Amino acid sequence: MSERQKFFLILVIFLAAYFLPVEDPRLKLALGEAFHMLHDYAREHVLFCLVPALFIAGAMASFLSSQAVIKYLGPESKKWAAYGVGAVSGVVLAVCSCTVLPLFGGIYKRGAGLGPAIAFLYSGPAINVLAIILTARVLGWEIGLARALGAVLFSVIIGLVMAFLFRREEEERARGLSGMDVPPGRRSLGQTVLYFLVLVLILIFAAWGRPAAEAGFWYAVYRVKWHLVGFLLLVLAFMLKRWFDREELRLWLDSTWDFTKRIIPLLFLGVLIAGFLMGRPGTDAGVVPARYIAGTVGGNGLAANLIASVAGALMYFATLTEIPIVQGLLGAGMGKGPALALLLAGPALSLPNMLVISSFLGPKKTLTYVGLVVIMATLTGMIFGAL
Repeated sequence: MSERQKFFLILVIFLAAYFLPVEDPRLKLALGEAFHMLHDYAREHVLFCLVPALFIAGAMASFLSSQAVIKYLGPESKKWAAYGVGAVSGVVLAVCSCTVLPLFGGIYKRGAGLGPAIAFLYSGPAINVLAIILTARVLGWEIGLARALGAVLFSVIIGLVMAFLFRREEEERARGLSGMDVPPGRRSLGQTVLYFLVLVLILIFAAWGRPAAEAGFWYAVYRVKWHLVGFLLLVLAFMLKRWFDREELRLWLDSTWDFTKRIIPLLFLGVLIAGFLMGRPGTDAGVVPARYIAGTVGGNGLAANLIASVAGALMYFATLTEIPIVQGLLGAGMGKGPALALLLAGPALSLPNMLVISSFLGPKKTLTYVGLVVIMATLTGMIFGAL
């Protein structure tokens, strides 16, 4: 940063502090809402969603062969297989837009191509099978079906477009990764697969949310989820003792810590900003009043769908919370097209999510990815609303 840039940065901060309307009730409410949202995020998502995801990312960076990742998910891999894996990952991983970030960072760092990695990044939170089912039951089968099809197609199309736009940069990155690999360990392929399977299952069951209906399969799993997590932790402890040496465990912890210090500060900053701007989902306490958004998403025109897409991209949605919010907006006059646009952009993006993606991909690729999601969600909402 040049001296002139530093001067203007200091000047902007001074002017913002000088003219800040500290006595405005809305501003005070928004500041409190920012810390409420950070409090909720820390209590609901960090221990049981983000921490397991960070350990999985550390394991990917430590024990996955970059050659194997490049073979199956790299730029030269079979596209139908690479994008197929990325596009359907959300069926298994019921995670939010922030929890998927360490997993995305793990596979991208080991050599996954930009396209398949982006497909995974979008589909992880977007193609949540429980969210799709609840969307169909609460908002109607038309929106549920459109959300399922749109999410799968989005992940593949956005991944292909990103891979095409940045193909030269990705070719250089692939050449740089070709010489990297993990030293051979003392585990067989089957043991490595089981180890990662246990880590993923711990994440899935620890993050398993309470379903709305207190009956059926989903609720039955919820009731026994901590028994399942406890059993899996015992299995993991056995694996670590028998299959790993001390140096490998230290490498795993170092990689996990590297992802933690890279991701957590940006996530917390993003959650604070999102809470300040938009408030917690379902509240009207952000600095931007909810009535402004609700009043502009009626009908199915371009402006309504674009506003719904942008608002959804900026807000942070915990898993499944987007459904009652959209239900309330529909009751307040929101068009079905903008409702679908918000469902396609919202769960997969958030302001915290964007900050962390930028630390992995840089601002140019991040803005391109966000722009593609918003544009496609807007166009899909318009088409759906016109049908």
